[in-house]
Formats: sequence, structure tokens, C-alpha cells
Amino acid sequence: MTAQTTAVDAPVAPSVPPAVRRGGRAAVLGLTGTFLVLGVMASLPYVVDNGVTTQLVKLCYLIALASMWNLLAGYAGMVSMGQQAFIGLGAYTLFVVNDHGINVYAGTLVVSAVVALIAWPVSYIAFRLRGGYFAVGTWVIAEVVRLIVVRFDSLGAASGRNITTITAEPVLRQAYTYWLALAVMAAAVLGTYLALRSRLGLDLQAIRDDETAAGSLGVNVTRGKRIIYIAAAGGCAAAGAVICVNSLGVASPSQIFGVQYTALMIFMVVIGGIGTVEGPVIGALVYFLLDKYFAQSGVWYLVVIGAAAIAVSLYLPRGLWGTLAHRTGFAIFPVTHKVLQTARRDEA
Repeated sequence: MTAQTTAVDAPVAPSVPPAVRRGGRAAVLGLTGTFLVLGVMASLPYVVDNGVTTQLVKLCYLIALASMWNLLAGYAGMVSMGQQAFIGLGAYTLFVVNDHGINVYAGTLVVSAVVALIAWPVSYIAFRLRGGYFAVGTWVIAEVVRLIVVRFDSLGAASGRNITTITAEPVLRQAYTYWLALAVMAAAVLGTYLALRSRLGLDLQAIRDDETAAGSLGVNVTRGKRIIYIAAAGGCAAAGAVICVNSLGVASPSQIFGVQYTALMIFMVVIGGIGTVEGPVIGALVYFLLDKYFAQSGVWYLVVIGAAAIAVSLYLPRGLWGTLAHRTGFAIFPVTHKVLQTARRDEA
């Protein structure tokens, strides 16, 4: 028997790879403006009253928390209701670090790394769930973590505890706390931006749009989601450490492990615009102002917060910044990739 073969034209590889532009001049201008703003904010302890920087500490950790939840849900499609687990772990790990003689300000970096390591095995449990089950499962994980923490008398059990060693001079302590919060906020926002401009960012956007399709195109879906889950845990832990330092301790485990922190993250991201780097910053600023001017209004405070969330959800489903970016194409932190040159094929 003679085998018959048929000649098939093999696909021709492109001789010149396409050029890709990431951001360009807009990215340079955005980063320049960001560093100018951060520079001005860093100088505030020298020029304004302590009361101003005290309030800005809260704004800084709110922005960090919102950015972390946006990274999870807005880019990796993971709607977590249990990020308070890592906020609480950040605060309580800071107690342990401080008890071993490490300064609370430098110890925040250690706390972030330790909690990120804890999040790695936790992700194997959480990732066995999908959709709504994942959201509920992360909430359950947070409650389990809280119940484990209150078992340790050295951490104050169910009564909370104070930081053992911290700068005694109030003005200097407030300045250090402000700079710590500013550094955590800058790391959260710029870290998110740099991650989204990388190859991982492309993978995440593909996962967000269609997880199954992304996997069929060669994207390692589980690896990408796990990296983001661990990074968000570390960011939330750093924010939890800031909350702990700013309050000189933790009032109670129920407070620092409270689901209200995740609810705040969701509110800020929805108001500002999910899936954008700038949206959580805008959402945190809106919540900060609402809290500042309506927090003493009793039940009307909740009415205003709820009305704002409903109005934005109904009339601006992309959020404040998301709507502006969609209509104008403007972005301070552009993460889009533009192909400038199409591939040319060799002539047969």
C-alpha cells in the first residue's frame, strides 16, 4: 500500500512582531502628577495642623482598602466578602511583631509579608468555591480567623489590646502614622497600576471578561487569581496595621474583624467605578466626605449613604470615574495596550 500525502500550506510566522504601546504620554503625565501630589501630601505634617493629618490617615487607608477590593473583584472577578480577615490579621500580627521588638512603622512591612504567606494556603480552600459560594465562603473564613485569634490571651482574647511600644511624643507619633498611611496608600494604588500594565494585568483583564475563554487561550487562570488574592491580602493587612497604629490598638476583635470594612470597600468601588485604577480613589474620597459631614446625623447618615449607592447604581452603573472615562476616554492611569503595527507575513 502506498501512502498518499496532501501538501498543506503551513501558516507563515510573522517576520515583524507587532509594536505595542502601553500608556505613552498619558502614562508619563499621570505618574508625574501622582508623584507631585504624593510629594505635597508628604510635606503636610510640616505645614498643617495635626488634626488635618489625623483625618487624612483615614482617607489613605480607605483608598488602600478600596484599591485592594477593586483588584480582586474588578480585575480578577473574585467578589470577596471576607477581606476583614486580613485586616484583622494585619492588626493582630502587628501586636506580635511589636512584642518582639520591631518598630510598628517598619513592622507594617513584615505584617504585610506574613499575612500574604498565610493567605497562600487559605486560597486553596477559598478557590474550591465559585460565584456566590466564594463570597459566602470568604466571609466564613473571616469568622473562623476571628474565632482563632480570640483564643490567644496574649492578644487580648475577646477584649482587644493596646500597642506595647510606640513613639511617646504625640506630634511625632502622628506624623509617623500619617507617613505610614501615605506609604501604604501609594503602594496600593501604584502597585495596582504596575500590575495591570504587566503581562499579569492582561491575563487578569481576560479572566475578568471571560474566565473560560481566557483559559482556552492559554491564560493560567488559577495562578493569576491566586497572585491577586495573596497580594490583596497583604495590602489589606498593611491597611489593618495602619488602623491599629492610628487607634493605638484594637478595641475588640469584633470591630477589626467586622464585615463593615468589606461593605465599605464595596461601596467605595461601586461609587467610584469598578475595574478602574482611579475609581476606588474617587469612591474613597466621596465616602470620606460623606462620613465627615453626615456621620453625626444619626440615621440620616445611613440614609445618605444608601441613597448615594442607589443613585449611582441606577443612573451611573459604571461609577463616577468609570462614566467619565467611558465618555471622554480620559485616564490618569491608562492600562490599555495599543497595537501600533500589524504583523506582516512573508510572501510565499
